[in-house]
Amino acid sequence: MPRPLLAIVGPTAAGKSEVGLLLAEALAGEIVSADSMQVYRGMDIGTAKPSPEERARVRHHLIDIIDPDTPFSVADYRARADAALAAIWEEGRLPLLVGGSGLYVRALIDELSFPLAPPNAELRRRLAQQAREEGVGALHARLATIDPEAAVRIHPNDAKRIIRALEVHALTGQPISRLQSLDRRFQARYNTRQFGLTGPRPELYRRIEERVDRMLAAGLVEEVKTLLARGCTADLVAMKGLGYAQIAEHLRGACSLEEAVARLKRDTRRFAKRQLTWFRRDPRIVWIDLANLGGPEQVVEWIQCRWRERCAAGE
Repeated sequence: MPRPLLAIVGPTAAGKSEVGLLLAEALAGEIVSADSMQVYRGMDIGTAKPSPEERARVRHHLIDIIDPDTPFSVADYRARADAALAAIWEEGRLPLLVGGSGLYVRALIDELSFPLAPPNAELRRRLAQQAREEGVGALHARLATIDPEAAVRIHPNDAKRIIRALEVHALTGQPISRLQSLDRRFQARYNTRQFGLTGPRPELYRRIEERVDRMLAAGLVEEVKTLLARGCTADLVAMKGLGYAQIAEHLRGACSLEEAVARLKRDTRRFAKRQLTWFRRDPRIVWIDLANLGGPEQVVEWIQCRWRERCAAGE
């Protein structure tokens, strides 16, 4: 029987970090982050990293492991997360996978072929150059000829995903849509139990707005200003993250702070919707409506009961 792994997933601002922290304390566990932005050093406020006090209460893994200008792939994440899980099990403790980066979660808990196809820096550079010279629309038109299904799903202006789709086809000879369809099959690597946090959409949006306001009060603008001064340019993957891209636009004079904040809140709401769409595809996730249970403590108690029932049954 594969070793046990408990996962807390769901959209941004749903309360995953707080629930994960309380659960880890209750179950003698350690947290493995499944957040694609928290891996970067110096990006603390905009990624809502756990505070030093929280990290002192429970050991966290896969946080602050690379600089923002360092390439980091899903394959890199899985290798490091696998190592973290092995170390936690070796100490006789329970790992809790906590985060909302759906691809990171799937890559760790299931066998995947497509997401782990290694990136080709030179090919990406050439495709990015073509996008600049010919326009992103030309690359999207090329994608439509080799993979119509992917072209329908990918927005014509989404240069990153278009380039990735063309890259995968060039490296594998297979349409990315076909490889993705193969990866919709669930082939578990670990004995994982997943719990998803959700709630009424208006409540989630309220939490998002409040979270952005707290980030601004905590110094998000100064954090982005510091990163730009260190040479973190807009083309870095890290600087395209929520909060960093919008505030950087303001600091470059492209918009007012009020406009940047409005875009950040809008983009975060859209991101939460995409996260929910991603996680809803996985029928193994047990969803918890926070509005029905009362608060984080009640959620933790409920999950503990389900987890202990599973352990008692030898699952």
